[in-house]
Amino acid sequence: MFIEILIIFGFSLLFIFWPYEHVFSQNDISGAQNPIIWADVPDPSVIRVNETYYMSSTTMHMNPGVPIMKSRNLINWEIINYCYDKLADNDELNLKNGKNAYGEGTWASSLRYHEDKFFISTFSNTTEKTYIYQTEDIEKGSWEEFIIDDLYHDNSLLFDNGEVYLVYGSGDIRLVELTSDVTGIKPQGVSELIIKEAGKIADSNIMLPAEGSHIHKINEKYYIFLITWPAGGMRTQICYRADNITGPYEGKVVLSDSGIAQGGLVDTPGGDWYALLFKDQGSVGRVPYLIPVIWENGWPVLGDNGQVPQNLDISAENRLYIAASDEFEYKSEENLSLVWQWNHNPNNDYWSVTECPGNLRLINDRVDPGFPETRNTLTQRTYGPQCTGETVLDISNMKDGDYAGLGALQENYGFIGVKKSGEKLWIVMVRGSSDSFEEIEKVFCREDRIYLKIDIDYRNMKDKACFYYSFEGKSWNVLGSTLQMFYTLSHFMGYRFALFNFATKKAGGYVDFDYFRTGK
Repeated sequence: MFIEILIIFGFSLLFIFWPYEHVFSQNDISGAQNPIIWADVPDPSVIRVNETYYMSSTTMHMNPGVPIMKSRNLINWEIINYCYDKLADNDELNLKNGKNAYGEGTWASSLRYHEDKFFISTFSNTTEKTYIYQTEDIEKGSWEEFIIDDLYHDNSLLFDNGEVYLVYGSGDIRLVELTSDVTGIKPQGVSELIIKEAGKIADSNIMLPAEGSHIHKINEKYYIFLITWPAGGMRTQICYRADNITGPYEGKVVLSDSGIAQGGLVDTPGGDWYALLFKDQGSVGRVPYLIPVIWENGWPVLGDNGQVPQNLDISAENRLYIAASDEFEYKSEENLSLVWQWNHNPNNDYWSVTECPGNLRLINDRVDPGFPETRNTLTQRTYGPQCTGETVLDISNMKDGDYAGLGALQENYGFIGVKKSGEKLWIVMVRGSSDSFEEIEKVFCREDRIYLKIDIDYRNMKDKACFYYSFEGKSWNVLGSTLQMFYTLSHFMGYRFALFNFATKKAGGYVDFDYFRTGK
């Protein structure tokens, strides 16, 4: 994934997907459809424990980090936990001193279950470390953290006959042995190059070296799933197999369709096999696909004649549970819904859902230069094919120079909000990026309570957002211009709805969000 960010969108994939609705499935669709989630859930690592499936994914600079999801049918997933509340306490993750961790944080994780315990491995370019998390209760328990003071890129865990290994690397794929308690590197343990220039099994001219390791042991053979990208081609799934973990390995291309790649294998209680991979889908992000797998001569064969099917032979309708409305009715700060993540590390002394019951209060603890640099911005995923985010906020306690409202967060962002200038309040629509900030339009705000809304259209790769305001929440007024959304590598994440408040002159102002409602 480290090298992938340099080139991932040099290849444009303009495909139309069959839509499904947020929470409610479409009435005219029977059975499961691909993509199984039309939202940003990249780098999936999936396991099955009895009849329940668990998946970890990547959310990088967001906190809490490394989301854990649960499903009973491989189609509908809900967030049940995170590995950590805070990865590290440094300027990058705290958005301090002009630094940030956009596009960094933690990347591709590996989820495993062994002897009644769950394990997650991941790594961070921000800290240049590798992390192992362990818990006995994946749904409600906390995770014990162990830090390896080295970076193992796109690593994958394997428990094998009393030994524990990480497979990792980019281009050259390597193997390193961990201690039996899975807390660090085993002294004098195995440490070998096991596949040299792994991507060349797909083509001699490679644009993206092989990475994204997922290792499995199936029927006493070792299988390593990787992605690579031949020059002039697309993201491609390759697989290597061997009789011994150290090799020798033989490899082949197992999928080259629409750039769908990176992930691993999982079986069902009934003996069916699937690959869970993802596709780059414009500004919504990287969306997961479920691909049926059969076995021929000891090799996994993905899809139908090499094609990823739109329709899946699973009697379930797609429902989206990883984005949701929230009325902010909480009894304590710890109960914030798991669909929410903070942009970077929050300052927990400056937000509350109890100071004004039934509201999310965001308090400015400092002066910030703009929207992307703001701490305590609360986010959740946008989703396709269309989605709407709506909120209402009390702006009576803003200070001169404050901005607050609802944003579409990525590097090329847009927001609809309120700014206070002197004693006057203005409703503003803003477009910006890491080096620009432009108020497109403003109107005088005559009320202390204002309704804001963003409509997003991902159909047919339109990737457009429109911004609205209302004084009573019924009749809506367009403000500013349509935002043409773009997925940028500097943020490396799909657009997010974002509730924010920041000061440009003096700290101490605050706003209260009564609710956030999403749908379409």
